[in-house]
Amino acid sequence: MTDLPTMDAEVLLEALNSQHPPVVLDVREAAEFAEYPLLEGALHIPLKDLPARLLELPAAEWIAVVCRSGGRSATATALLNDHGFEAVNVQGGMTALSALQN
Repeated sequence: MTDLPTMDAEVLLEALNSQHPPVVLDVREAAEFAEYPLLEGALHIPLKDLPARLLELPAAEWIAVVCRSGGRSATATALLNDHGFEAVNVQGGMTALSALQN
């Protein structure tokens, strides 16, 4: 996964308030998502289901991918980029986002 596009949580929060915000894709498991939902409007597709659900993603938008700490989202970002999506991994994932939001 060389040259994987990344951004930190602070940049994601800034991007969400920009004129061209990303689609946020949460690839955590359902139990994790239920325990701590992400941002309003985020898409939730667990990593294990992502290959079969690629058609649910907007091809014309850029996608910020999150998980709990950044590992699964890195895998998802590589998969999405390999399939022609403009995807960016959010380093630190929900752990970093929640630290900024508290």
